[in-house]
Amino acid sequence: MPRWSARETRGQAEPTAALAAVFAVCLGLGLYAGILGDATPTTDRDLAEPTLDRVHGVLSSGGVVDAADRGSLVDGRDVGPDGYEINVSVRTAEREWSAGPVPPGRADRASRSVSVRRSPGRISPGELRVAVWP
Repeated sequence: MPRWSARETRGQAEPTAALAAVFAVCLGLGLYAGILGDATPTTDRDLAEPTLDRVHGVLSSGGVVDAADRGSLVDGRDVGPDGYEINVSVRTAEREWSAGPVPPGRADRASRSVSVRRSPGRISPGELRVAVWP
């Protein structure tokens, strides 16, 4: 049986033990990163775009938003996310209709071009806007 010097045997480990140690370190780092990511508050949630889609679905009929019906704007506010304030606005070149509190500067906003029925037989190009904030 060959003799090994102390210098040659130092730092050697079984391959299975080394793989288990590497696996444990990787698992620990992965869990730490996952938990840290979940615990850190994020402000990059996009609430306005999905809310705009739902509001457009409630307010539009045949792709046209009826701005003269103030009740429909209020109904559009009901589809906002729970626990958040929402402002719904419809604007044409001549006029603007709005429902909800005045949004603060930190509100998440989204808008889209729509056709707006101002009165029977009068349709104008306009913009549907929503603002969402906690």
